[in-house]
Amino acid sequence: MWFERSSGAKAEPAVTTLEDLVRAASRGDEHAFADLYDQTSPRVYGMVLRVIRDPAQAAEVTQDIYLEVWRQSARFDAGKGGALPWLLMIAHRRAVDRVRSAQSSMVRDDKYALLHEERPYDSVSEQAHTNLEAQRVRKVLGELTPAQREAVTLAYFGGYTHTEVAELLKVPLGTAKTRIRDGLIRMRDALGVTA
Repeated sequence: MWFERSSGAKAEPAVTTLEDLVRAASRGDEHAFADLYDQTSPRVYGMVLRVIRDPAQAAEVTQDIYLEVWRQSARFDAGKGGALPWLLMIAHRRAVDRVRSAQSSMVRDDKYALLHEERPYDSVSEQAHTNLEAQRVRKVLGELTPAQREAVTLAYFGGYTHTEVAELLKVPLGTAKTRIRDGLIRMRDALGVTA
């Protein structure tokens, strides 16, 4: 049991029905609440377990139910029904809430996984596309003047800076920049790339 009976409490008259135990518990009588727990917890736990089907979660929900009963026992109205049906109604509601919560969480996780799932990568298609693009670039490079082709090839495929291109081609820096710029403009126009 998750609470202890205190031995120094004043003895109350014997309580016989579950309804009397709930009313006594609503006045703070821990002994009455302990008796209520002892007499009803197997049925409450059994109902929760049938709904949840996980013993650990059923035990946790059962504990929550009795905590709620302790706090809400003053709201119990024997005129509306007996104590055991009242307890089982609370238990059923809590167990269903736990199942719904778990299902909602699972649905949310599934939706997230589906939305963030990596799409299969088609390497053959990607390689074919890359090869076609490379062929188009080679064709357009062939249409440049030899000076432009050499400057663009050094700058963009060789990885050289404009200054290094000018030194390698033995031309002024401005001439190297002009050849690269003009070559790129012609390539852009030929490939249909918009700026």
